[in-house]
Amino acid sequence: MKKVLLLASLVLLMGCKKQGCTDPTALNYNPHATQDDNSCDYNAVENEIKGNITEDTTLTNDRIWVLNGRVSVVNGVTLTIEAGTIIKGNGGTGANSSCLIIARGGKINAVGTPEQPIIFTSITDDIQYGQNHGTILDPTIRGLWGGILICGYAPISAPGSTQSFQVEGIPASDQNGLYGGTVENDNSGIMEYISIRHGGAN
Repeated sequence: MKKVLLLASLVLLMGCKKQGCTDPTALNYNPHATQDDNSCDYNAVENEIKGNITEDTTLTNDRIWVLNGRVSVVNGVTLTIEAGTIIKGNGGTGANSSCLIIARGGKINAVGTPEQPIIFTSITDDIQYGQNHGTILDPTIRGLWGGILICGYAPISAPGSTQSFQVEGIPASDQNGLYGGTVENDNSGIMEYISIRHGGAN
């Protein structure tokens, strides 16, 4: 009888393991999963954005957009994001982190509403378009993707400085990482009712 009870207890314990994709490099990685269920997805993502955005572009709220690596809105270009749009960033660290850069001279026009905020989050977030919240990531989890960097030509906060500097973590060969200058009324666009979640990768 004891052997039967022990076996039943082991089966119950094994059944309590949360199943999901346990590979952090997969697109559908679940940080809460303790047992891999062979569901990991490594395929290319629809609506993927990568590299430089070189012409005026609008991200619509009828699909999920995915940032793959450093995505830069370059000089003279405007990125418009509709209210209610969800943008997810792939993982990575350092120069390989996924992030959105508004380079000097580029602009962002991202105006959400209280009911339809614009949401930037991690690729591991299970939030779907039309929703305001996912279910698998605790709000305190950070560092799953890079974030948003808004550069500009305005003087930086160092007293008397009119120099430009490179954002830490972006290679010097990528001029989209420069910020600072002498244009005191510089304007990189507008952002209202934006939620940025799970960013801050090293």
